[in-house]
Amino acid sequence: MDDKFGLYLVMTDPVVGYEACAEAAVRCGVRYLQLRMKGAPRDAVLETARRIREITFGTDTLFIVNDDVTIARDVDADGVHLGQRDLPIGEAREVWPAPGKRFGLSTHNEREALLASHQSPDYIGVGPVFATPTKAIPDPVLGPERMGSILRSVPVPAVALGGIDTGNLAEVLRNGARNFCVVRAVTRRPDPEAAIRELQEIWRREKGTGSRI
Repeated sequence: MDDKFGLYLVMTDPVVGYEACAEAAVRCGVRYLQLRMKGAPRDAVLETARRIREITFGTDTLFIVNDDVTIARDVDADGVHLGQRDLPIGEAREVWPAPGKRFGLSTHNEREALLASHQSPDYIGVGPVFATPTKAIPDPVLGPERMGSILRSVPVPAVALGGIDTGNLAEVLRNGARNFCVVRAVTRRPDPEAAIRELQEIWRREKGTGSRI
């Protein structure tokens, strides 16, 4: 897996709708696009996932389904992202043994990140870096410095996540993040393409300043 790709976009209730947000991501060349519909009926998630798969198929944007490996399998997504309470990666790979699929895992502290690396995920998420309202029961905030320490300690590609936006992205990158995840910084914007390009520009600028990315 490419270990330095920048923006990883998670779609949760985008104001412009899932399809328009996905189309913007594809136009901007976003490498990873995740569908996250917490609490929605499975049929609704499946139908939305099918539409997003059609939009992303054959493009440079890899489509990831959150939590449910069976939905990812059923729509032939590019991967699935699992939480600490979801199916273990080893079991998920047995459910979906298709070659070339990506399996990601969320982690929230040093111990979880270390244990996750032993499961050979394709990548891990590390966070929350900042406070975020996207979870009903939020995990403790790490802060940029602790995030950077965790990222440097794991041997697998990692994505910083949690409360990241244009106002704090540079700080996240300067503390060692190569890749970063956003939700509201794009999905709450009426022009998701403009929001994506703003974030990508900050990432490109920081790459040229001697930052550790």
